[in-house]
Amino acid sequence: MPRARIAALNVYPVKSCRGIDLDSARVAARGLVAVTAAQSVGDREWMIVGPDGHFVTQRDDPRLALIRTSLAPDALVLSAAGVAPLAVPLESPGGTAREVVVWDSRVPANDAGDAAARWLSCVLGTGVRLVRFDPAYRRRCNPVYAGNSGAHTGFADGYPLLVIGEASLADLNRRLVAKGIPALPMNRFRPNIVIAGLEPYDEDHIDTLVADGITMKLVKPCTRCRITTTDQDSGQVGTEPLATLAGYRMHAGLAGVTFGMNAIVVAGEGSSLSVGAGVEAPFAFQ
Repeated sequence: MPRARIAALNVYPVKSCRGIDLDSARVAARGLVAVTAAQSVGDREWMIVGPDGHFVTQRDDPRLALIRTSLAPDALVLSAAGVAPLAVPLESPGGTAREVVVWDSRVPANDAGDAAARWLSCVLGTGVRLVRFDPAYRRRCNPVYAGNSGAHTGFADGYPLLVIGEASLADLNRRLVAKGIPALPMNRFRPNIVIAGLEPYDEDHIDTLVADGITMKLVKPCTRCRITTTDQDSGQVGTEPLATLAGYRMHAGLAGVTFGMNAIVVAGEGSSLSVGAGVEAPFAFQ
């Protein structure tokens, strides 16, 4: 069993916008939750949609990487260069209910209002709106991987947690540097939980992570898209790391490159994880 610890925790309040590094986070069925003085903010609790209600991500507009998120005691704050920040109240009257689309899911949500829509439309130069996930809805994870666990998620692509080992990124970066390509930061992969103390790609074979009384089951390799080729600080798009990963991380069954593991919460919901906490990580084949 590997000796491991939590190296980083990240929550992404708005799908495809910048995340927030946390020292600790509450764990809910839908993923990590950042707790403010008065409220809480879940991972991918908000999402940007086009006029037709379909989700908009960095795949469509890499400039979403330049929208920063932060937390005030009673608001989610969005900021970007050249415009005044926007405070989105966490305690709000609700907003107009509407149906939105994320991948093949039609999901009930609440519109965040015209002020948020105007701010985002100004930043992106096109008509979009901000919506918040309806907390009463259960968007089920794929039972092919999550089984009958009842696992569900918010606006994440498919699962509530993404786990990556520090050593896996270090191995990828060694390959990139050997090709004369600068090493990449972990934010290219937008994980929720980063684990130190594993060997490269150990997470591919780990059954569960147990830390701070919480058990998370790793259920599916994460197939990677072109968001990983977007510099999260500049919004510039290149070809790496997908070009290098394709040489040694192709997953035949999933017909794509994989890096990191999707996970679900199976015990300890409502408890908190902390950076530095020790992790038990038994392998699936033990």
